[in-house]
Amino acid sequence: MVNTKIKQTNWDLSDIIASPEGEPLKSITTELEVSISAIEAMRHKLSEDISSADFNHALELTERVTEAANRLGAYASLWFSEDTQNQDALAFQGKIEQLTTEAQNRVLFLALWWKTLPEDSADRLIANAPNNLRYYLVQQRKEKPHVLAEHDEQIINIKNMNGSNALITIYAMLTNKYKFNLATIDGNEKQELTRDALMEYVRKPDPALRERAYKELYRVYAEDGMVLAQVYKHLVQDWHEEQIKLRHYSTPIAIRNLRNNIPNEVTEILLQVCRKNAPLFQKWFSIKAGLLGMDQLRRYDIYAPLTSAEQKYPYAESVELVLDTFEQFSPELATSARRVFEDNHIDSENRIGKRGGAFCASVIPKVTPYVLLNYGSSVRDVATLAHELGHAVHSMLANNHSVLNYHSTLPLAETASTFSEMLLIDRLLENNTDAAVRQDLIANALDDNYATIMRQAYFTLFEQQAHKMIQEHAGIDELNKAYMDNIAEQFGGSIDISEEFQWEWVSIPHIYYSPFYCYAYSFGQLLVLALYQRYREEGAKFIPQYLRILSYGGSQSPEYILNESGIDITKPEFWQGGFNYIEEMINELDNSATQR
Repeated sequence: MVNTKIKQTNWDLSDIIASPEGEPLKSITTELEVSISAIEAMRHKLSEDISSADFNHALELTERVTEAANRLGAYASLWFSEDTQNQDALAFQGKIEQLTTEAQNRVLFLALWWKTLPEDSADRLIANAPNNLRYYLVQQRKEKPHVLAEHDEQIINIKNMNGSNALITIYAMLTNKYKFNLATIDGNEKQELTRDALMEYVRKPDPALRERAYKELYRVYAEDGMVLAQVYKHLVQDWHEEQIKLRHYSTPIAIRNLRNNIPNEVTEILLQVCRKNAPLFQKWFSIKAGLLGMDQLRRYDIYAPLTSAEQKYPYAESVELVLDTFEQFSPELATSARRVFEDNHIDSENRIGKRGGAFCASVIPKVTPYVLLNYGSSVRDVATLAHELGHAVHSMLANNHSVLNYHSTLPLAETASTFSEMLLIDRLLENNTDAAVRQDLIANALDDNYATIMRQAYFTLFEQQAHKMIQEHAGIDELNKAYMDNIAEQFGGSIDISEEFQWEWVSIPHIYYSPFYCYAYSFGQLLVLALYQRYREEGAKFIPQYLRILSYGGSQSPEYILNESGIDITKPEFWQGGFNYIEEMINELDNSATQR
């Protein structure tokens, strides 16, 4: 029986701050000020022979500052995400960004002192620091070669507030207000759609409808294409000036690798193994063309369903399905996921002005994470729900750590989310005995593997190329051509690509918001394929080990956490294993289609 209490409503942000004005706001800003002033008062104690007691007190104060700043920043970001055209939310976001930037600058001296402290003094303090902060302290010191003088760091923080951060806000405001129109759908002469609603049509059985949806998407983005591309060029130039020229990172991607605590060579191995396996998905798209009765897929067709029957998943039913799937795997996971709904920390409505896509925001350990969706009713929407709830339970399992290190690094951050999707797909396969439906579910899983692994790896490869080209003063037409060359290599001869896809790259928020973020998806998906194979082999015996991986959060490096489970991310063979698993899926589907 479906729980009728589950409805699509706005989330409740009061668990972060009771109100963005008056006493609730004053209370949190006062807390921030008191903690900052206490850190400032300790400045004279920062020397090579500082006592462990004083240092640990400074860590406690840092935790308080981080918690207060996280609350303020999260409230501002989530309120803005509800409606990117809301002037009150936008004004509050600007106010909080200025306040937290000033706070960061006032306590900056503490982090800079720590990162540049001589090794023997640092080792002594680490040895006497709380156990759960030792990895955090070691990781912070890895930035030592890249830190600048305090005054320079303060200038950069101010520059980011009014420079790159402002550009990102403008990009969000522009793209989230876009309205897309498709005429004569379902008997209507005109439909005004959000991007997420429009993208439901690229998974429809009607090939003409899929084509029109994609053409409408890139018609709208192309209208602002020059502006969006120029925003990107300025962001890339800013990244280069700060990270390469001032901080002396070896490559533009190196800073992301350091923040993820992933060795540069591991990222390069991952991307090269992905590139080597591009023909595998090209094979899949050729097989899929045959299953659809086409000589060759067009780029419009890569997410086409194999059956014309469209199964709808009402929101309440989907929630129950995902929660029950979690329950069957681990009651602990299900209990955590239910808290998101019990605390009203989910906004799933699809509406104009709301930030597109989906995400999970973890604020501080003791606050239930927030989930944003733009829910339709397709199986993909159900999978997205499982994905984002996976992020939420990952955070909750790690909430015994400090606010400084409970967030998982990006590559491992996709573990629980992707694993949750695979649990859901297996559940759907169990519930469907119809051969055609099962075939469509497997095909959908293959499409998702493409979108999460190969597509994201090639986004990263494009970013690497674009950063280099922009330093060589490449124009927007040249960037568009480079992107078309990128997807031509990715698809080989398996896909016919039309000209409007040259604007696809300006529609990818991650390359604006978080440069080189995208390889984390490839990393996470291939990792989860390995973990899921182990689960199928070991059954319930695997579950405690899996929960242990999640419970680390960001308290240890990905390499350490995975080595404990017998996984060596420095070996190309590990990454290839995920592709071998995908090849088995492709061959199974190909053989079943041949037998039919």
